[in-house]
Amino acid sequence: SFTMNTYLVLYDLMQFCGHSWIFTNMIIRFMTFGKESVADTFHSIGFVMRLCQLLSVLEILHILIGIDKSRLLPRFLQITERIIVLFVVINSQEEVQGKYVVCVLFFLWNLLDVIRHTYNMLARMGIYYLPLTWLNFSLPIPVYPLSVLAKGFAICVSLPYFESFGTYSIKLPFPFTFSIYFPYVLKMYLLVLFAGMCFIIWNLFSERTAHLGTGNIKNKRS
Repeated sequence: SFTMNTYLVLYDLMQFCGHSWIFTNMIIRFMTFGKESVADTFHSIGFVMRLCQLLSVLEILHILIGIDKSRLLPRFLQITERIIVLFVVINSQEEVQGKYVVCVLFFLWNLLDVIRHTYNMLARMGIYYLPLTWLNFSLPIPVYPLSVLAKGFAICVSLPYFESFGTYSIKLPFPFTFSIYFPYVLKMYLLVLFAGMCFIIWNLFSERTAHLGTGNIKNKRS
């Protein structure tokens, strides 16, 4: 309906503004302060980044209620990956926030999201540009695996801090003899992360073929 389409356009516009601000801020800070800007990247843009990622959870709801025709599982995996790495790994360990990998990860995320939300916003209004369409369905194929590697590296960097501080590790009192050692959970999640990457890459190739393989530009609701 017109109302739902207007809502989706406004959602993409809001996300575009947020990710564009982050992307521009990172570039300007790096050009101004060089490598010194990396240390406080998270403190400078972390709030807006967290807000944008929380808003992205709405995309799962959009698919469930049928106003977005994207595939649920690939989108769910991509969103949960970011939520887990951003809120559970990076946000909880201040020592990790100043690492180079966080800056790289944020750069890759926002590069993809600026393009994706620009394409979606224009497509919902019936506007298509071939270069933008090509970027939207081609760029994620090499960039997404790089972001997964950055996520994996961020998790590996965080492991010593989770081991030292015992963050999220739980030991239940007597009579229970069950405990959760969170570094083991993260190590198991690494396997899930890379297994999910293979599935999502296959989905990215299939989407690219569907939209660009025959030279036809189709509307993509995602």
